[in-house]
Amino acid sequence: MFHASCFMTLYNQADKNTRLTWLYITGFLVFVIGVGYVFAGAMGNSTILYIAVIFSVVMSFASYWWSDKIVLTMSGAKEVKHSENPEIYHLVENLCITAGLPVPKIYIIEDSAMNAFATGRDPKHGVICLTTGIISRLEKTELEGVIAHELSHIGNRDILLSTVVVILVGFVTLLADWFRHWAFFGGRSRDNDSGGGQLKMVLVILAIILSILAPIASVLMQLAISRKRELLADADGALLTRYPEGLAKALEKISQDTEPLEAANRATAHLFIANPFKGKKMMKMFMTHPPIEERIKALRGMSM
Repeated sequence: MFHASCFMTLYNQADKNTRLTWLYITGFLVFVIGVGYVFAGAMGNSTILYIAVIFSVVMSFASYWWSDKIVLTMSGAKEVKHSENPEIYHLVENLCITAGLPVPKIYIIEDSAMNAFATGRDPKHGVICLTTGIISRLEKTELEGVIAHELSHIGNRDILLSTVVVILVGFVTLLADWFRHWAFFGGRSRDNDSGGGQLKMVLVILAIILSILAPIASVLMQLAISRKRELLADADGALLTRYPEGLAKALEKISQDTEPLEAANRATAHLFIANPFKGKKMMKMFMTHPPIEERIKALRGMSM
């Protein structure tokens, strides 16, 4: 009964996240083409619109097919084979049997900070990445809880959604930075002849506003997705191990670890099981993860 209910939870969430992924990719295409239209009008150069269309299509497909490889490369992760770490492989294999998932590839980041993440476009191409710090410093039941959490991300397919968002948000930010550089450092047309000049000035102002607000909106969307999916993966991971306390203790130890993860950056931070940047307090709306205290409380509430 437990296994069936867990499977249905994963299945329903996976279906929802697959739909959301294609919705975001479609929305991204429309958004970038629209921004390209405004920027092209502001610059008086229709080539910008064609470039925006081509880049948005290429980036959308790239984010789907290669986002996992991009994220792993950015994190400096290296794949490990069964012979190199059989204990980790056995933990992953046993949990995959319970969850009905194919065994993912396992990558390791050489870093003493305690953290982990999952990536891959679907369960057949899933990857779990662990730091050497989390492997060496957690007890078996705690590490099992972390792995179950990451497998839940794979089963839910929210890793596809999250890694796609990493690439798309990054591209929107680059586009906005490029336009602001053009607008403020000499590329802007000063043609003020009649209505054409006035329209161009309106487009320039609109383009500058978009270049400032678009990255902020993209990042807020990225963070909101991350916070929600972490809570869901905590619950599904606890169901998978049938021992919520294991993950709760792991999160406690991770929260007490003061060492920042050097391999992390702001584009990939939301992928990790816990905020990889230590000692930096920020407003809740800009947090990549829900407060660990709330997550631990929810997990321990499942044990009652």
